[in-house]
Amino acid sequence: MAISIKLKKFLDENKVSYQVAAHSEVYTAQEIAAALHVSGKELIKVVMVKAEDKFVMAVLPASWRVDMVKLREVLENKNIKLATEAEFKNLFPDCEPGAMPPFGNLYGLDVYEDKALAEDEEIFFQAGNHIESIKMKRKDFERLVKPMAADFSTHLH
Repeated sequence: MAISIKLKKFLDENKVSYQVAAHSEVYTAQEIAAALHVSGKELIKVVMVKAEDKFVMAVLPASWRVDMVKLREVLENKNIKLATEAEFKNLFPDCEPGAMPPFGNLYGLDVYEDKALAEDEEIFFQAGNHIESIKMKRKDFERLVKPMAADFSTHLH
C-alpha cells in the first residue's frame, strides 16, 4: 500500500511541499525515528482516544506519551480512554492499521496537537503505511489541519 490516497491528494491540492521517505517496515514510533535518522522529538505519533462515543486524534512527539489526566482536562471529559486498533481501524480505510497520518481532518476527526511540537520547524509522520513516512514543515501541517494546541503529554525518560 502506498501513501494514503486522501493525504496525497490533499497535500497536492494545497500545493504543500513534502517529501516521502521510504524505510524498512517498522511499527513503533521509536523504530520509525531510528529508520529515518531523526529525533523522537521531530517524529509525530498519533494516539487515538475515545471520548464517550467519539474518537479524537492526539498528535505528539514520538518521544513523549499522553498524560491522560491532562488530556481529560483538555477535552473537558472524564470518560476518555485509549482506543484500541480494532475500534478505530475502520476510520482510516486507505491506511494500514496503526499507520494513519496526523490529518484527522481528512477523516472527520478533531485533532489535538501537543504544545511540545511547537519548537519543531519540520515534522515527520507515517504516510498511511509502515514503509513510508512524510517530511514537511510544521507550519504547513498546522495551516491545513488546524489542530487544537494543548498541553497533554509528558516526556519519556
